Amino acid sequence: MTAVKEFQQEPTKYSLRDAGFLKIMTALTSASILVFANLYFVQPIMPLLVQSYEITSAAAGLSLSAAVISMVIGLLFFGFLSDRIGRVPIMTSTLICTVIPLALMPIAANFELFLVLRFVQGFFIAGLPAAAIAYLGEELDSRSISLGISMYIAANAIGGMAGRVFAGYLADIASWQKSIYFLFGISILLFAVYFITVPKSRFFKSSKKPIKKDLFGMGSHLKNTKLFPAFAMGILLQFSFTGAWTYLPFYLEQPPFNLSVKNISFTYLAYGFGIVGSLLGGRLSAQFKKTTLVSVGTLILIGGTLLTNVHSLSAVVVGLCLTCLGFFVAHSLMAAIVNERATHHKGGASSIYLVSYYLGVATGGTLAGLVWQTAGWIGVTVVSLALVPVVLWLIGSYSRYIVS
Repeated sequence: MTAVKEFQQEPTKYSLRDAGFLKIMTALTSASILVFANLYFVQPIMPLLVQSYEITSAAAGLSLSAAVISMVIGLLFFGFLSDRIGRVPIMTSTLICTVIPLALMPIAANFELFLVLRFVQGFFIAGLPAAAIAYLGEELDSRSISLGISMYIAANAIGGMAGRVFAGYLADIASWQKSIYFLFGISILLFAVYFITVPKSRFFKSSKKPIKKDLFGMGSHLKNTKLFPAFAMGILLQFSFTGAWTYLPFYLEQPPFNLSVKNISFTYLAYGFGIVGSLLGGRLSAQFKKTTLVSVGTLILIGGTLLTNVHSLSAVVVGLCLTCLGFFVAHSLMAAIVNERATHHKGGASSIYLVSYYLGVATGGTLAGLVWQTAGWIGVTVVSLALVPVVLWLIGSYSRYIVS
């Protein structure tokens, strides 16, 4: 009788009908919006940073790159740590540490100190993405995982969009310092929602494997010719996408547009098409090859990016919407391709893709600045054409993958 009673009390993973599913998704949605709003809020206020600190536009791009570079380091560090001490402790502690530097940025005496704060913030921003997917995989049942991950990724896009739009709007009508204080207040509220609703881990099992063994398993993926094109695609997708969005404010503040920071911030609403793209890509993948969809998404991204060269605000807005749609169709399927092609250490393979993805953000935010200064907006958008040979490489490696 005792054995039967203990068996009946064994916890089950959350399904769509459980209150626990709603709690998990409320917590992770709040945390995701917090994290990605904090990561990307600097993009629309870069022209104001140029004026305030008397720096170049390329230097202003470091305000994004500094956070992303430290985020790459944090992804590796917190990924290993979460396997050993648990997902929730990592997410909770790093969310707190993400918000603290935000309160100090408006009073940074110089741009160098501002960058130091962004570097520290970026490192802790990595805690959520390093642990969230694993947490969902452990706590949700097999029929609910896909929806849970889709909702989490959609919240990534919402956070990035909200951070850009509100920071840019408030910076223009008040000041960039006050816009950061506003973001700080919203971040505190989002953290409170997360902290109140996040359920504790029930199925986490601490990893006992030596770190050296895990590192060796992850490193072997870099030699895998079936995976390497996917990693390269992650870098170039974000390089092209981030480069365009980072230097968009400098492009639109010039003639013939002459837009204010407030009006420029509204263009980031195009990210709504990114939410559509990520959901659309997942749905169509049941009917079409993922590499085909990635190719179509990439072509849409390239076409949209090049369309922004037309000196018409309507054309620019349409181009930005297409850019977001194409990017998120392609990106939403790349992680699935990596997971399919990896025969071992699938988590490690996904981590490497995530690292390559954010390396693209870092380089797109900085190196694209050099392109902007030497070749202008046309140069920034033409960079997207570098994706074409990588797509062909990806498709070619897919054919060899099927044959083998």
